[in-house]
Amino acid sequence: MRGLTEANLKTLAGARSFERGRGYVDAVSGVEVGDGWVTASVHGSERYEVELTLEGAGGLSGECDCPYGLEGNFCKHLVALGLTMLAQRESLPRQRKAARDRAQELDGWLSALSKDELLALVREQISGDRQLRRRMELRAASARGDLATIRARIRDLLDIGHFAQYGYVGYADARAYADQAGQAVSAIRGFTGSGRAADAITLAREAMRLLAEAVESVDDSDGRLGEVGADLAAAHLDACREARPDPKELARWLVGHALGDMDDGLTDLDPLDYEDILGEEGMAVLRKLAVEAWKGNRRGWAEKYLMERLAKAGGDVDAVIAVHAADLSPNGHTHLLIARELDTARRPDESLSWAERGIGEAREARELSAVDTALIDYLCDRYAQAARHPDAVTLRRDHFSARRSLLTYQQLRAAARAADCWPAEREGALTLLRTDTGRCQQGPYGRSVLVDALLDDEDVDAAWQAAIDTGAHDRQWLALADQSRATRPADALGVYLRLAEPLTRETGNTVYEQLVSLLLSIRDCHRRLGTPDDFTGYVTVLRTAQKRKRNLMRLMDEHSL
Repeated sequence: MRGLTEANLKTLAGARSFERGRGYVDAVSGVEVGDGWVTASVHGSERYEVELTLEGAGGLSGECDCPYGLEGNFCKHLVALGLTMLAQRESLPRQRKAARDRAQELDGWLSALSKDELLALVREQISGDRQLRRRMELRAASARGDLATIRARIRDLLDIGHFAQYGYVGYADARAYADQAGQAVSAIRGFTGSGRAADAITLAREAMRLLAEAVESVDDSDGRLGEVGADLAAAHLDACREARPDPKELARWLVGHALGDMDDGLTDLDPLDYEDILGEEGMAVLRKLAVEAWKGNRRGWAEKYLMERLAKAGGDVDAVIAVHAADLSPNGHTHLLIARELDTARRPDESLSWAERGIGEAREARELSAVDTALIDYLCDRYAQAARHPDAVTLRRDHFSARRSLLTYQQLRAAARAADCWPAEREGALTLLRTDTGRCQQGPYGRSVLVDALLDDEDVDAAWQAAIDTGAHDRQWLALADQSRATRPADALGVYLRLAEPLTRETGNTVYEQLVSLLLSIRDCHRRLGTPDDFTGYVTVLRTAQKRKRNLMRLMDEHSL
């Protein structure tokens, strides 16, 4: 258990989750220790099941069924279990040995039972465990090759009725439903393994349809039903490889699945995965049907995706471009996709032409403010590579004029510096921002961008004056105070005092951290002004008024305030 240390828990979880995990130690219950693993329940907003692997191939690891844990993160609940086990570190080796002994004893006992005794034991377990009985029934039906029974059981397994309330399976029951649905996949694989692959194909297709109908009524926030869908798609592919169905029929079914309502993303089949099964004959049918479907609906997402997949697989760049060009988006995103495809095909002149066309059409429609910024960046990079710096400046200037933000200002500055014309461009950009502030204080541009731009240019005096003239947000005043504290301590002090005052009426550790940070800045201003006694008096009054806030007092003590 050398891997189970506080340092390793903190490394795996990160400082924030580690600290939050400390607060959940008392919520750990039902701890079970195995040889190399520990499981438990942790009660948070819900009850979560956690498992720590103490000495796996990758060292200490864990799983939790909370939303954060299901994304693959080492969560606070795992930290809580880890800290609980560290508190029992002296007894953990003994518990692990006891788990090994129990496993050996159970295996020895089972091995010594006669056939009749084992059958009696299994029957006893089946009678008391509905899920186990269903799994056994499925295995028995698979062994008999009983297609009708298996079909009926699959329909039952994918029926949400056992879990739904008012026709919907909520998050709390979705996992149990997904586990039950997963048994259907096991049954289908069992048919393939028993030499009934053709029947497995039929069952898989029916299961896909049933799952597509069910998913609309299930809260699959944790993605478990998606995993069942992926397993079902894989089972269908394996069955097709084993049974080698008629390639033309398979091609028609694949296209119908990709374009039909049944393609809900859960069983997202890629027709190209079936290329070796389809052969030349089946692929020809697949391409023919895909082209016909696309020509009938050039803007359909599924039709475009299928055509693009087939065109890329065949190395037909012009076909890929034709698919995109048939449905150009007004924000230039499609033009960018085409340009990148042409870059990959080493046709740079055409790619540049498509990118410029996207910008040109946005300019004509006066929609440059809504254009895909990735297209702007792409075209400016191309201009820079070709030493066309004036063109890059023009594009950045137009984009800044259409979408005035700190980012577009910074991008204009970078382009203008590369073209050695920043002073003139800067004056024009600032004039535009000042015009906005005079015309509309509350508009989408204006005072916040003007002050931020001047601060970003490190023109602190101009930024301070702009804040006075046109107003600024508290965030900007704080930045101004921080940047000018050395040269304008009195002005900075006024800002810090104003920002600190409302925080004294709030509670919470985050608020306390913000307040203490301001107090440190206030102390520095008084030091620079030569008025430390004023600061002492201010803190004394503050402590008297805030003495009930113990965490604030502790934090102030830590910083000698």
